[in-house]
Amino acid sequence: MMGLDFSFFNWALVTDWLLKGFYFSVTLTIIATLGGIFFGTILALMRLSGKKWLDVPAAIYVNGMRSIPLVMVILWFFLLVPIMIGRPIGAEYSAVITFVAFEAAYFSEIMRAGIQSIPRGQVHAGQAVGMTYGQNMKLVILPQAFRNMLPVLLTQTIILFQDTSLVYAIGAYDLFKGFDSAGKNFGRPEEAYLLAAVVYFVLCYSLSWLVKRLHKKIAIIR
Repeated sequence: MMGLDFSFFNWALVTDWLLKGFYFSVTLTIIATLGGIFFGTILALMRLSGKKWLDVPAAIYVNGMRSIPLVMVILWFFLLVPIMIGRPIGAEYSAVITFVAFEAAYFSEIMRAGIQSIPRGQVHAGQAVGMTYGQNMKLVILPQAFRNMLPVLLTQTIILFQDTSLVYAIGAYDLFKGFDSAGKNFGRPEEAYLLAAVVYFVLCYSLSWLVKRLHKKIAIIR
């Protein structure tokens, strides 16, 4: 078909070229998700604190990050930070730090919306029984907010997994880099890019389907 030849694609290619990249893409996705939720929650609480000295810096950071393409942040961090600290930090470490910092801005908005979705009556009920702001958040608001936000958080994680292919720009060995390297090595770059698209589609579509089912289950529980 159109001169395409997929005969080079076999299990040896998967183990020799793709598994290493797949492992890094998954690892980067997990670390960036956990780190992004952690720092995103802090940013969300800063924006909801009602204190200007916390709200303004958090808003500048979130809006700034959300206004810049991820690939530019990846390149800036990879190129500028070594100049500032006087030594290279490596493509993989650079990718992890950049993704956590960038995703924190997106997860913070999800967390903020989730926290705001909890009726104010529950906040007042916590205060009425003597809970501090921290106890109220930890024991009453955040557990409910996380449950409400779970489908959105997982959807953002799927988008994050797709975005990991951007680390190709700084030479990190992710799943897409594995396909790219294999295609060039076997002289079949067109076939390799087609296969990469199919693998990303199957993975992301399957995960999206699971998230939809989870969303329905959560809706039934409510």
